[in-house]
Amino acid sequence: MAKKSGTLKPTHEMKGSLRSEAGEAKGVRVYVGDCRDMLPEIPQVKRGEVDLVFADPPFNWSRAYDEWHDKMPREDYLDFTYAWLDLCVDALRDHGAIWVNIPDDTCAEIVLHLKERKLTMINWCVWHYRFGQNTKTRFINSKVHALYFAKNARNRRWNAEEVLEVSDRASTYFDPRTMDKRDGMPAGKRLPMDVWYGEYWGRIQGNNKERRHGHDNQLPEVYLERVIRATSNPGDLVLDPFLGSGTTGVVAHALGRGFIGTEFSGANAKRAFERIENGPIRLGALKDAVTAIHKPRRKAPAAAAK
Repeated sequence: MAKKSGTLKPTHEMKGSLRSEAGEAKGVRVYVGDCRDMLPEIPQVKRGEVDLVFADPPFNWSRAYDEWHDKMPREDYLDFTYAWLDLCVDALRDHGAIWVNIPDDTCAEIVLHLKERKLTMINWCVWHYRFGQNTKTRFINSKVHALYFAKNARNRRWNAEEVLEVSDRASTYFDPRTMDKRDGMPAGKRLPMDVWYGEYWGRIQGNNKERRHGHDNQLPEVYLERVIRATSNPGDLVLDPFLGSGTTGVVAHALGRGFIGTEFSGANAKRAFERIENGPIRLGALKDAVTAIHKPRRKAPAAAAK
C-alpha cells in the first residue's frame, strides 16, 4: 500500500469504473491495512458513494487469522466493532444497505448499534450449516446471523426477481393453485425464507471446489450471490471491509458491480485478488433452487413429471 500526495493508492487494482449508472462496473480496488485506518482515506468511502456493504468481521474466537490478533478483551473488541460499523454506515448512499455476518455472541450489540445509527432492520436472516464444531458442554453451533439493515427503508435496492426459488407447494405438494396465483410472484416461485440452507450452503471445507487453500472460514458463493443480487443493482459499488478469502469481491465483480475491499493481511489480499481475477465457481447455482426438506408428498402431475 502506497500513499502519495495525500492520496491512498490500492495495493491491487483492476482498472474500470467503480460505479456506473449505465448498469455495469468492472473496477476493483483492494487496500491492505486495518480497515479503521483505510476506510477514512478511500475517496468513495469519504464521499458516501457506496451502495452496499457486506462485512464478515473477525469473531474474536482466537482463530488463526494471518497476522490479525483475534483475542481482544471484550470491551476492546466492541470498540473495534463500533468503529468499523460507523465508518461503513457513513460510507453508504441514501439508498444503501449493510449486511453483517456475525455469530450469537455479538449480534445483539450490532443490532442495537445500527438501530442507534437510525438504520432500519429489514431482515435478521440465519445461515444454517450442518457441520458445526463438536462440543460436549452445550448445543453445537450450526448457524451464523446475516443482519440486513437499510439506511432508508423506503428507498433501497430490492430485486426480488433475482433470487426467487421454487416453492414447497410446487416442488413437494404439486398444488395447482401455486401455478395460477395472483400474489405478484411467478407461478411456482417464492422469495427465499430467512433461514438459508441447502445445496452449496455448507461451510467451505475439505475438498469443496470453492475452498481457497489456507483459509478455513470462507463463506459460500451462493450466500454472497443472494445478498448482492437482491440488494444491489448492476453498476453499483460494493464494499467489504474484511476481504478475507475474497468471496464478496469475486461475486460482486462477476455480477457487474464495482468493488472495494480492505484486508489486514497482505498475503490474504493477494490471494483474494487472484481469486477475483479467476472468477467464481458456482455463479447461478441457485437458479430455480428447491429447498424443501421433505420428499414430494404427492405424485407429480403428468405435465410436471416430464
